[in-house]
Amino acid sequence: MNLPYQFFISLRYLKSKKRHKGISFNTVVSIGGVAVGVMALLVVLSVMSGFHEDLQKKILGANAHAVILSYRGGITDYHPLMEKLKAEPRIAAMSPFVLGQVMVSSGKRAHGVFMRGIEPSTELKTTDILKHIKHGSAEGFLTSKDIPAIAIGKELASMLGVFVGDRVNVISPVGEMGPLGMLPKMKPFKVTAIFEMGMFEYDTNLVLTDMKSAQDFFKYGKDVSGIELRLTDIYQATEVRDSVGKILGFPYYARDWMQMNRNLFSALKLEKFAMFVILILIVLVASFNIVSTLMMNVMEKQKEIAILKTMGAGNSGIMMVFMLQGLFIGLIGTTLGIAGGYALGKIINNYEIIKLPADIYYLSKLPVKMKLVDFLAVSISALAISFLSTLYPSYYAAKLNPVESLRYE
Repeated sequence: MNLPYQFFISLRYLKSKKRHKGISFNTVVSIGGVAVGVMALLVVLSVMSGFHEDLQKKILGANAHAVILSYRGGITDYHPLMEKLKAEPRIAAMSPFVLGQVMVSSGKRAHGVFMRGIEPSTELKTTDILKHIKHGSAEGFLTSKDIPAIAIGKELASMLGVFVGDRVNVISPVGEMGPLGMLPKMKPFKVTAIFEMGMFEYDTNLVLTDMKSAQDFFKYGKDVSGIELRLTDIYQATEVRDSVGKILGFPYYARDWMQMNRNLFSALKLEKFAMFVILILIVLVASFNIVSTLMMNVMEKQKEIAILKTMGAGNSGIMMVFMLQGLFIGLIGTTLGIAGGYALGKIINNYEIIKLPADIYYLSKLPVKMKLVDFLAVSISALAISFLSTLYPSYYAAKLNPVESLRYE
């Protein structure tokens, strides 16, 4: 297959005017500008994707993918509901729970938390929180004796100054009416486990106990607050939520993890998009190098352009020469940027080049998640900008008058 003459001329114009000098310096600078911009953009987007995935993993580790609740406040008989939900094949596991707000105190220290009552055997199938126990054991939930067991987060244990085996007082703001008014309810619990989810929100504000103890403490009787669901595919949560609503009907409804954390994940998406827009400006700045390189080439090659026109080359052919030259610069720069961004991402991910204080970020290194969609978006954007930067120089070259260029030759 014979390639058009514009292809060979554009490749020749990439080279230096001096013999055996290879690619011209201006071309190298233009390629380098595009490569650096693409590499920076890919690394930043990959790091932000890594943070997003790490945060999502921790949130879904402490919470179910979806929960079933009732408009009436509690679920009286949850066993028939769980039987009905077996008709939905996208539900992998289910677990009932009781949830309420309490205050946990030890000595003169106190902190408000959410207390979740669970069935350990089913909770292990729906969330990963019991898999993150660092001290003690979840076995204490199964054998609740005189004093009920409780598991608390590492940060909360540090705040209260308690260890496994110590006792804490759990205080409910809703108590019984006494002669002096409403009296808060208080009950001692024994710390049998300390977990660490790696997220300050959960390690500080969540405690776990067995469901029977939670039901007794909150006076739920045999009722539960809701049913946790683990799905086979977390990204089908919306479809499963709608399906569950149809299966159970009123007064039950479902909420998925995307609904419950909508603001957080929306903020992360917006931040990632904003960083993409900001960093694409680097590629945009690099495109000015392409414009200047092409304009210099047009000025230097006026005689050659005139000769091509006298030999029959049309305006479109002349434009194609310089458009291809700019596209070659963009293509080479984008390819080098992709290779550099991928290599740098692998290095950051595998080696602790950039260390983070683990006690603040709960991460010892930058998380990197390289996604194909990010690479495609950056590549297409870089090539589009490179193409647009060729339009004016190419148009200028096509409009040159060959008579003026050859008058004094």
